Amino acid sequence: MPEREYDLVVIGAGPGGYVCAIRAAQLGLSVAVVEREAPGGVCLNIGCIPSKALIHQASLFEDGRAALEAAGAKVDLAGFDYAKPWKKSRDAADRLSKGVRFLLKKNKIEYIEGEAALSGPGKVKVSGAAAAAPESISAKAIVVATGSRPKELPSFPFDEKTVLSSTGFLLSRDLPRRLAILGAGAIGMETAFVADAFGVEVTVVELMDRILPIEDGESAAIVASAFAKRGVKLLTGMAAQGFERKGEGLELRLKAKDGAESQLVADGVLVSVGRSPNTKGLGLEEVGVRLEKGFVAVGDYQESSVSGIYAIGDIVSTPLLAHVASKEGEIAAERIAQVIKGSPPPAERRVDPLLVPSAVYCEPELGSFGLAEEKAKAEGRTVGVARFPYVGVGKAVATGVPEGQAKIVYDPRTRAILGATIVGAGATELVHELLLAARSELLLDDVADMIHAHPTLSELLMEGARAGLGRAIHI
Repeated sequence: MPEREYDLVVIGAGPGGYVCAIRAAQLGLSVAVVEREAPGGVCLNIGCIPSKALIHQASLFEDGRAALEAAGAKVDLAGFDYAKPWKKSRDAADRLSKGVRFLLKKNKIEYIEGEAALSGPGKVKVSGAAAAAPESISAKAIVVATGSRPKELPSFPFDEKTVLSSTGFLLSRDLPRRLAILGAGAIGMETAFVADAFGVEVTVVELMDRILPIEDGESAAIVASAFAKRGVKLLTGMAAQGFERKGEGLELRLKAKDGAESQLVADGVLVSVGRSPNTKGLGLEEVGVRLEKGFVAVGDYQESSVSGIYAIGDIVSTPLLAHVASKEGEIAAERIAQVIKGSPPPAERRVDPLLVPSAVYCEPELGSFGLAEEKAKAEGRTVGVARFPYVGVGKAVATGVPEGQAKIVYDPRTRAILGATIVGAGATELVHELLLAARSELLLDDVADMIHAHPTLSELLMEGARAGLGRAIHI
């Protein structure tokens, strides 16, 4: 078979890879994408999209039951079948995966099914079921976007039946009666919300002293309080050391920081302690690409230590978030087009971590970006902190979501917005107004003085900015 030639070959069709490919095609490059599984990657197929579909179904289920009970109706859940909301999550993933394949075709990008590995400078070897023999592809540039996989604990090896990864949980049609979740990050807390809403007895075990350990501590405490009220058990400062099978269930061995030992009985365990980059078996080191703790080391424009080879998304040591991967893909594509065709350079050399939004989609939601109060103080910086509660916002009270707050970190001298964390209804959407203000170098004054429609939840941000200026009205 003759060797195929392209300007760019992208390995991986996740949110980094397919966005990179489409942007490169828009800039006039000939592009091929090699993918060994389904278009859309982890996020679309076994991550962000199906999990958010499940969260939506869980919210509808919980809110509907609460509304009926508040009106005096009796709710009989005897016929509840988790397989039905689960099916909706798979339908959403399948529909969007087909959408990605359509977008690639629309942009005249060749989609190649198979396993890819680098075989030399500008060379990619593709093997797999779709090819009778390994196929060689040449390209002027290569972008590696192979994503990540759930991290496994030696004492809790995945069997995807009783010891689950996030993938196993999302693909399971059934829920256990009792679920232990190891890890209280975003995945752990989102799963805890879904399972609890559908009637599972949930216990979350976290090694650190609080849940959501990378988020603002004060804001994470609001989420913890809400989960405790729901009846979810949160065991922080606790290590899970192993388990034994007891009949049809599991008995977990736990150890606190003070050495105290205890047991936890569950029917299933979800391990959500992070993710590992998919960099093995790609031939990266063989062609000279430098790795650091399994991640590809990159410089400006996502270029690796080997000229013409780029890496984006979860295989580099930036936040493991789909939207970060997509942005890195755009930066790499625009740089490659500049090198090959003389196109204008990218507006950014790399993603600014302080301008990356973070989102946790449990209830209450949490959205954040930039500098947190704790980190600023740890660095010895002087910052101002403004807070405004949801209960001071008319729509929040009227729609029955008065719990939560907006917290804005700002420079007390210039009133520049340095970061924010919002906890409460719609937080993952609302946070972007403040992020846009920070990115555009607007001040607290600009947010405070802009007219916000009434009644809306976005008034929370206006009042929060006013609180920083000492002139909040509704508190």
